[in-house]
Parts: sequence; C-alpha cells; structure tokens
Amino acid sequence: MPLISPEEINRIKNSNDIVDTISKYIPLIPKGKNFFGVCPFHEDHSPSMSVSKEKQIYTCFSCGATGNVIKFIEDYENISFMEALKILADRAGIVLSIGTIQNKGIDKNGPLYDIYDLSSKFYHNNINTTLGKAAKEYLKQRDIDEAIIKEFGIGLALKKHDMLLNLLVNKKFDMNLLMKSGLVVRNEHGYLDSYYNRIMFPLWDITGKVVGFSGRIYNGEKDAPKYINSKESEIFKKGELLYNYHRAKDEARKENKVIIMEGFMDVIRAYTIGIKNVVAMMGTAVTKEQALLIKRMAKNIVLCFDGDRAGEKATLSCSEELLKVGVTPKIVHLEEDLDPDEYISKYGKERFLGKLENPMNVMDFKLSYFKKQKNLSSEQDVAKYVSDVLEELTKIDDEILKELTLRKISEEAKLDVEFLKKQLASKEAPKKVEEKKIQKKKMNKYDKAQMYLLYYMLRSKEVIRLYNQKITFMPTEQYRNLAFHINYYYKLYGDINISSLIDQFEDNRELIRTLGEIEQLSLKENYTIDEIEDYLNTIKEYNIKNGQAELQRKLKEERDIKEKVRIANEILALKVRRDENDK
Repeated sequence: MPLISPEEINRIKNSNDIVDTISKYIPLIPKGKNFFGVCPFHEDHSPSMSVSKEKQIYTCFSCGATGNVIKFIEDYENISFMEALKILADRAGIVLSIGTIQNKGIDKNGPLYDIYDLSSKFYHNNINTTLGKAAKEYLKQRDIDEAIIKEFGIGLALKKHDMLLNLLVNKKFDMNLLMKSGLVVRNEHGYLDSYYNRIMFPLWDITGKVVGFSGRIYNGEKDAPKYINSKESEIFKKGELLYNYHRAKDEARKENKVIIMEGFMDVIRAYTIGIKNVVAMMGTAVTKEQALLIKRMAKNIVLCFDGDRAGEKATLSCSEELLKVGVTPKIVHLEEDLDPDEYISKYGKERFLGKLENPMNVMDFKLSYFKKQKNLSSEQDVAKYVSDVLEELTKIDDEILKELTLRKISEEAKLDVEFLKKQLASKEAPKKVEEKKIQKKKMNKYDKAQMYLLYYMLRSKEVIRLYNQKITFMPTEQYRNLAFHINYYYKLYGDINISSLIDQFEDNRELIRTLGEIEQLSLKENYTIDEIEDYLNTIKEYNIKNGQAELQRKLKEERDIKEKVRIANEILALKVRRDENDK
C-alpha cells in the first residue's frame, strides 16, 4: 500500500462531502436526517440507499452495500482505493504526497496483462510501418483516420505467423502462459501466432487495460471469418465488460446520457463524428453485470442497435435486463436494416444526430415490435398483442408511461381503458406479493445482544470501555472481528469515527457487510447503562453456556481421573459465574 498518512486520507475525505459527491452520480432525496437514493450496486427500483451527512457514510438497506466517500467512488468506478483517493484529491485541489499510484498486493494476472499490453503496442507499431500501408488505406476508405487509429490503438498482425510469438519469447514469457493468453496456438508445425494478416482492434476491461483483440480481414481473403475474437480468459470475460467503457464513462456523466450500440465498429464510427458517450456490447446478450455497469454511467440510456430483425430482438433483450435493474431506456431505430456504422456512412452526421436527439420511449418500441407479424383485424392476434403489451407494462415503474401506453392500446384494440387498467392490476398483483416474501434474517437474543452492543460501540467511547471491562469476546466470528477493529481503532485514536474506521477494513468485504448490517438497525441513538449491561450479561451468559458445553464434551471423552476432576471443577466454577450473572 502506498505511504500515505491517515491524516491525509481524512483531509481528502473531509474536502469531499459524501452527499455532494454521491449526488453527482445518483439523485438523492432528503428524508429526515439522511438522504436516500436508488442503490447503484444491485437491482434497486426504489430508493434503498441511505446517505448520512453526519456520519459521512452510506448504507443500502437492501443489498447491504456500505462505505465512505472513497469506498463509493472505488466501487462505482470499479477502481482501486488509491485511484479513488486520487480522483477525490483532484476534485478538492489537493496534491497527493506520493510519487505514484500503486495497487495493493501482487496481481496474479499481472503477467497476462503484460502480454496483452506488449502485444497491443506491437500490433499498433506494425500498422505505422510501410507494411501497414494497405491496412491504413482500407481504414481510410472507411473514414478512419490517423487520429482514430491512435485513439483506439488499432494495429496490424502481419502475414508472418510467428512474429508476436518470437517477441514474447524473447521477453521471457512462459510458453504455458502464452498459450493461456490465447495469442499463441500450437499445431502439428509447432507454436504459432493466433492472429496474422488482420487489422487488430484492442478490447479493454473497465479500467482501460487491454484484455483481448478482435482481428478483421481487410484484403478480401475468401472463406475466412470476417472477425476473430480473443477467447475468454481470467482477465477477459465478455459478459462483465463494455467496449469503450473506460473512455465513455466521464463523457456520459457530463452529458448525463450514454448510448449503447452492438459492435465496436459502431462505437469507432460514432467517434469519427464527435459522439464520445458511447459503448458497445461484447458480442453477447446483455448480462446483469453489464446492465449494472450501464446503470452507473448515466441517468439517460439510449439503445441504438442494428436496424434489422436481429437488432430489434437484441434491443428487446437489452431493454429487459435494464428494466430489471431499474433503468427505463429509450430507443433509436434505424431504417433500412442498417447498423449505426452503415447509417452514418450513408446518411452522415446530422441525420444520425437527429435520430439520437429524438429517440422513442421503450413502450412505443415494444408496441411496434409486438405489432409486427400480427393481423390486428384478427381478434386472436389483437388479444395476443394486448396481452403481450400488458405483460411488458408490469416491468415499467414510470406511471405516466403506463398511462400513455394504456391509452394507445385502448384506441388500437378498441378496448375500454378502465378494463385494461384492471387487467394490468391483476397481472401486477402477484409480482407485488412475491416481493413481500423477502424477509430479514431472524435473530435470537444472543445475535441481538451482540449487534445492539456493536451499534452503540460505534457511537460511544463509554460502551467500548464497558465491553473491554466486562467481556472482551463476542461469540459470533463476524461480530467478534468487527468488535476487534472498533477496539483497535479506539486504542489508536482515542475516539471512534465510522467513516475513518472503514478505511482500516481495506478490501475485507465481510467486515464491510457486517458494518452495514449493524448500521441498518433501527435503534434509538441514546442508550441507558442498564441496556448496555443487559447486552453484556446476555453475551456473558452465552460464553459461559458455550464454555460449559465444551467442558462437558471434554469430560465425557477424558479417561484420566485427575484430569476429569480438574475439568469438573472448571464446570462448577462456570456454573457459579452463570448463577452470579443471572442475579
């Protein structure tokens, strides 16, 4: 971990109010002492994240996500602690007193990242040599100029089949690792490059590291696949990535809008006309992880997929996943079955920008989609159409959009709008009942005593001192660990500050989850000594009972008479303690 003092960390945190910072990412609504917003870390449809200005922490009452302002940036942006700290320092105009930002520990996948980084530089260098002239000419014909080639690191795998292999071997990379990377293959002739005679498009993870490639033919080879993509690896999982995310996230936040496309060539073409708040799927159906990434990018989401039937199906599928995580997208539909790359090339910048500025709402798209291949003069088709639309409306939270859609299908199907509302309500009711089945974990009196005691230890030096005087041991491991860290922090600083305590947890997710669980308790802020004594006595009772049970087990297994007598005396002593505790 970089050498940076807790004082400097606190100075940066204190210069970035958590409510002001989080409200730049998600809307927050004041309610009582705290602020509430839709949690970006799970499929949240109603505000379940509480942000405390007083404590400078956030807690989600649904998924348990908890942290301070640094932790929020770290998880929202998917970056390291030090990278999050640097962002906050820059915002506050504070210069960090460290030379470089380092990641904690050793990344076991570091060599794989190194292989891809070197390979990307190798391919990019190739396209800038005389051997890359034909590839550059091909790209120029597609309106991809030198600036775009540089921006996207576009490169070239040359015709010789072992050039990258020789470079990587000379750099002392292990052959098994090269095979694992997918950039090297083996056949009856030995080891060879996976890519040759192709234009190479780097693929990045969400932090901007090269983790894969897509290689495209460019000089008319017959019987060859147009694109060859890297196989999935420990660092390249298509379902967790979005193409161009690392570039687009800041632009999307500035515009408060992100445009989602299907292919990376669509993104590159959008860049040529100045559209930078754009990402693409990685050639697979959208996943929950991708939907959550999209949700974090901006409030307004626009889907601009290919205009053919396959593109419409992909649009429908993507909108379904986004609706599940609480996002209602808008849709751009391109005519003539064109994809964005083709549309921009054919009709130009202004017409495409006009499309983006006037997207249709998701339900209008679905109405159009469900009407296709149906005969609305057929009662059977009308019934199916109405049923499909009502089912889709159960996934929408926007009440105005629901009302407008019901009125549209009322006119189209010649059905009374009140009848349609009743039908919709009957479809929505079972889903609401299903949501109510989610129950919080049941707690026995020992769980409650530990959790309630921890709640007040997080708020009072007096309670910490009583804990140390009376028990010093929590029977449940997760609560014991949290009590240890609270105690350790108190011994270091003579006080307790939840926001700063979180910094001491580093990457311990279990500790953070447990803290979130404690912070969700609806307890009054003030306590009485009698209440604290009651929690302490309940924990002591459990410890004594547990100790007695363990000694009884040992007594039963022991064969030595003297040892049996000693254990029996310990049991008796614990019984006396228990009787005293009960008084």
